[in-house]
Amino acid sequence: MAVLTVLADQDRFGQPVTFLNGQFNTKVSGTDTGGALCMIDTVRTRRGGPPLHFHYEQDELFFVQEGDFRFLIGEELFDLKPGDFIFGPRRIPHAFANLSETGRLMVGFQPAGTMEAFFAAGLRDPNSEAFRELSRAHGMEVVGPPLAL
Repeated sequence: MAVLTVLADQDRFGQPVTFLNGQFNTKVSGTDTGGALCMIDTVRTRRGGPPLHFHYEQDELFFVQEGDFRFLIGEELFDLKPGDFIFGPRRIPHAFANLSETGRLMVGFQPAGTMEAFFAAGLRDPNSEAFRELSRAHGMEVVGPPLAL
């Protein structure tokens, strides 16, 4: 495989996605790793985040780059700042919220699954039935609301 370089604020394919409360730039695609991993740089343009959910077949990795984020993993709450990392194991319910006006979070999925297609759908209402259906179609279950701010 050739070396892959994706510059800051750029998407791997030149096609950033708007999803929930921000812009999502794929940095490493599942197509680059034989499906083993994908990494997505998310630039959050307002507070909030996804509803409480879990992935049947994927672990989720989070690295805070800018702003303040609150995470619920299982039954534990964590407040993270730039440079902090947290791991969300598959089948464990989790949610997070950007607590800052803006924030930046690198998110990884192992294996990649169909997360890139999930984000490409561009849904912005995490409380909608359409979001629940889209989640199910991509191996996730929504099991609660977004974290309260």
